[in-house]
Amino acid sequence: MNEILLFDFWRSSACYRVRIALNLKAIVYRSVFVDLVEGGHRNPEYLARNAQGFVPMLHIDGQDLTQSLSIIEYLDSHQPEPRLISADPVKRAKAMAAALAIAADIHPLNNLRVLKYVKTEFQQDSETVDNWYRHWITQGFTALERMAPEYGLFGGETPNIADICLVPQMYNARRFETKLEAFPKLVRIDAQLRAIDAFANAAPEAVKPA
Repeated sequence: MNEILLFDFWRSSACYRVRIALNLKAIVYRSVFVDLVEGGHRNPEYLARNAQGFVPMLHIDGQDLTQSLSIIEYLDSHQPEPRLISADPVKRAKAMAAALAIAADIHPLNNLRVLKYVKTEFQQDSETVDNWYRHWITQGFTALERMAPEYGLFGGETPNIADICLVPQMYNARRFETKLEAFPKLVRIDAQLRAIDAFANAAPEAVKPA
């Protein structure tokens, strides 16, 4: 079997999602560090394999796969158990809606390249950029709190793709000192998930290069 490679940046929330999924499925892989701060994702060799130049990229089955949710969907097809995206159409649609509330609505406005652009092109100071970050998390979490279950995880008794997206975004929220008192269900779910080894071992502090 060919080695599975995850092109990874330790603090990327999209990479964090894929690390969680790989861990949940007990798929052995090797992390290849791509330094976003130093522009490693713009290396011509990397761009030749990944047209967008983003992370994560997963090399598996002889293919280079990109975009975290697409990678997770592939992993569910590659190794169905534990299932992360329900085969039931209604459950699948609701899980994807919650996942995309984070991955499509919160995260793109707050990733590193957007924050750099806001700071440099619009000449905003760090406090203003941090307020921008907190604003979009708070807005997204307000809707997500209403979508969250009263008990259990988004996936019920076991994590699903929405849970996988939640934990990295909660990490980011705390990193930028976002107030979370208005989101008790999200805080509860996040705490339950971070107690699971597959989540804990994927955390940025667990994988940060020495």
